[in-house]
Amino acid sequence: MGKTSFRHIVIGLGGLGSAAAYWLSQRDGGDVLALEQFELGHARGESEDHSRIIRKTYHTVDYVRYAQAAYDTWAEVEAHAGEELVVKTGELNFWPEVTTLDETAFNSAMAACDVPFERLSAAEVSRRFPQFRFDDSIHAVWQPDGGLLAASKANAAHRRLAARQGAVLRDNAPVEAIRQINGGYEVRAGGQIYEGEKLILAAGPWTNRLLAHFGLSLPLVVTQEQVSYVTPLDAAPFTPERFPVWIWMIHDNYYGFPIYGANGVKIARDRFVPTTAETRSFTPDPENEAQLRGFLERHIPQAAGPLLYSKTCILTHTPDTDFVLDSLPGHPGVFCVVGANHAMKFASVIGRTLADLACTGETAQPIEAFRFGRDALRSTE
Repeated sequence: MGKTSFRHIVIGLGGLGSAAAYWLSQRDGGDVLALEQFELGHARGESEDHSRIIRKTYHTVDYVRYAQAAYDTWAEVEAHAGEELVVKTGELNFWPEVTTLDETAFNSAMAACDVPFERLSAAEVSRRFPQFRFDDSIHAVWQPDGGLLAASKANAAHRRLAARQGAVLRDNAPVEAIRQINGGYEVRAGGQIYEGEKLILAAGPWTNRLLAHFGLSLPLVVTQEQVSYVTPLDAAPFTPERFPVWIWMIHDNYYGFPIYGANGVKIARDRFVPTTAETRSFTPDPENEAQLRGFLERHIPQAAGPLLYSKTCILTHTPDTDFVLDSLPGHPGVFCVVGANHAMKFASVIGRTLADLACTGETAQPIEAFRFGRDALRSTE
């Protein structure tokens, strides 16, 4: 059966777990086991698709600094993998007159971290990017470092490099039991028994299933979301060189991407439809498709060609929208991470942070807001 005792066991090989396995294997090579309940790269979770937005536009200084570290960390992974994972297109955040989001907080946090940005009128946006059509009540903030992360490629790169560095990756190995033993933890998964000194739980919507082994739970909400890929009437204006990633800055925002990975632009809207990992649907909602098409027809009409395809996904949310990135109460050797719906852009630096914590017990990254014991996570109802 091979090796069964490891210094580190990572549970979950989506975006965050794959990154943790990679950064742990940088330090401890063959002393890392990573377990995935399904096949590697499966589409049942949160982190697989051609692209995710990567950005430095955040509402707090700590998030902006963590985003800056994310860019630096991805650059290291790109160099190691020998492939491009971050495509800088620039980012446009569109601010309507009425929104519950605080533009001043975003701009102040970027300014405090020396992140360049410009505030553009609707007319200025039209001159630079004639693909967009907005009336004068709208303005935008342009940040040139924004772009897309090649999510599925990045996850695969983390796993490939981890295995090359000696990590053992096991798929189709759902966790059946975890118990504390002298010097660590015993994990029964896929019919096998493993021992590990440290555990990292990176299970997304299945997090509470793992926490139950420790008598714990978190007040997490899983939602079903949907993206559509649409073939533009003319592809040329929508390449990454000419069309930026963009976000409509309201709570249930629209957002979109240039053509990348599929022969269409990608558009989505946060809808926050409650579901579970077990009950979610893989069938796209025609009403959502119609909403997305309506937005394109009004504001990006050249992109509103034939629907290429739509797909559903699920996301895991915390009550305050901040990550969970900490050891478990009473279990200093067990670390839990929850991405809170916006972690993929941070995946590699989160994996590196988890490796810091597991190997040294500390990290230089700004993670105080992500602690397990914060007020927003105290309710388990």
